[in-house]
Amino acid sequence: MDADELDRVLADAFDAAAGERRAVVRMASDLAAAGHYSDVAGHDLTPELVVANLEDAPDEGLASKWNWWLGSLEIAFGRSEDLEHGFAEFQVRQYEADGEDDGATGSAEDGTTGDGN
Repeated sequence: MDADELDRVLADAFDAAAGERRAVVRMASDLAAAGHYSDVAGHDLTPELVVANLEDAPDEGLASKWNWWLGSLEIAFGRSEDLEHGFAEFQVRQYEADGEDDGATGSAEDGTTGDGN
């Protein structure tokens, strides 16, 4: 998967900060590289496919949409013996907030940012 292309299409489709997009791009790239998605779905993971599926997710932050979609994949395809934690292995748990010099991070669970302390 082309990470730059995925970042571009995510930026076009969703109102998400660059730090949140980077975290989703990283996890999507890892999922594609692991080959697990293509093994169970029968086709490659593409930027367009990611966006189409995230558009179906409940209206929350981008990382929450990504995690929601991974949960639906886990339900649809089950947990692979090749992956210790199934699709949950590729969830976004935390990401760097943009424009913060104080170590601020964002949380995929609540879509907020904190002060990093």
